[in-house]
Amino acid sequence: MSARPILLPLNRTLAIIMGGGAGTRLFPLTKERAKPAVPLGGKYRLVDIPISNCLNSGLRSIYVLTQFNSMSLHRHINASYKFDNFTPSFVEILAAQQTPEGSRWYQGTADAVRQNMRYFLERQADYLVILSGDQLYRMDYRDVLRQHIETKADITLATIPVNRADASGFGIMHTDEQRRVIEFVEKPKDPAVLDSLRIPPDLLRSIGHPETEELFQASMGIYVFSRKVLIECLDNDLVDFGKHVIPAAIEKYQVNAYIFQGYWEDIGTIKAFFDANLNLAETNPSFSFNIPGAPVYTHPRFLPASVISNTKIDQAMISDGCVITDSTIDRAIIGIRSIINPGCKLKNVIMMGADYYESDLSESPANGHPRIGIGQGTHIENAIIDKNARIGDNVVISPAGKAADYDGEGFYIRDGIVVVPKNSVIPSGTWL
Repeated sequence: MSARPILLPLNRTLAIIMGGGAGTRLFPLTKERAKPAVPLGGKYRLVDIPISNCLNSGLRSIYVLTQFNSMSLHRHINASYKFDNFTPSFVEILAAQQTPEGSRWYQGTADAVRQNMRYFLERQADYLVILSGDQLYRMDYRDVLRQHIETKADITLATIPVNRADASGFGIMHTDEQRRVIEFVEKPKDPAVLDSLRIPPDLLRSIGHPETEELFQASMGIYVFSRKVLIECLDNDLVDFGKHVIPAAIEKYQVNAYIFQGYWEDIGTIKAFFDANLNLAETNPSFSFNIPGAPVYTHPRFLPASVISNTKIDQAMISDGCVITDSTIDRAIIGIRSIINPGCKLKNVIMMGADYYESDLSESPANGHPRIGIGQGTHIENAIIDKNARIGDNVVISPAGKAADYDGEGFYIRDGIVVVPKNSVIPSGTWL
């Protein structure tokens, strides 16, 4: 007789999304916004991914902890996630604030949760799922929660198998065949240490890999805590979960790994952001928004369909409300309300679009700036054009022949990719 399936206590589980980091490696995209508020896939924001994963997993009590450049993130969440009065569901923002207990900014992920612990305890939740607000993946958190309960774990953390070349960039967990974490090493570089952290042969076989394959379990920054254990783990001044709380907890609690084998990308750098976005436009992308029953939610804008005239398009994702005329687009993400005028050529470009349409009456602003969008005859290659950028006629934007990292007037180059920041103005005839 088979065991009865576990009835998951989803109504007694809180999700906590970390959204307060400065995201310095994503600068200048984070110049005026928090990292989780960075646009993704033409019409979404990074924070939509963990929130949608929660909603699709039946987790409907969600807190987002914010701190740095949070206005854009707050506005997006308030406009996107509304529930009726007859459900206990919520997506609530907890911003860093001064209180009688303290007036510090969040010092790290663990400190952020500690400072808001009173709100979490009021909910009487048995389990707390702690997530990052800036990763691209699709996961059913019910699977992690189910393993957590079935194994009677105190803490369950999600890991993903990575090869030796990638292992030195992650916190690496070493587990036994029962997936209990017995060692944690942050970004190991020593070859001998890496050898000792390899996934054991029996565990490799159980997850469908050859026993001889060299793989390591990298932390994804996704944690499930039992209520009592989280309270105890934060009864100190430890600052960060990955660097401090988890290594200390291994010695005292049962910490298990949930091995995730789907697509996962930590959007930590301009290069990672650029590649992950352009991959979305491929025929068989690593991450797809078109999964039946698991939509990615975002702000409903009620924009008109895009109008495209006499334009050659290959491998591109075109968002709502665009007007594209007599141009060539090759491998690109075109964001909402994008205006691309005749004669343009875009190759390997992420264009984030605009927050609004300009009135036809403002054809020639008094300051002589071009209108929002891309002017006639402009060529752009290997670039990210942030929102509301004004790029004039006959402009050339390309990183060719330039340093991989460079700060220019009205643009930046990071990881060999030109980034034109939000609200920038590039006059007609400019060569970048």
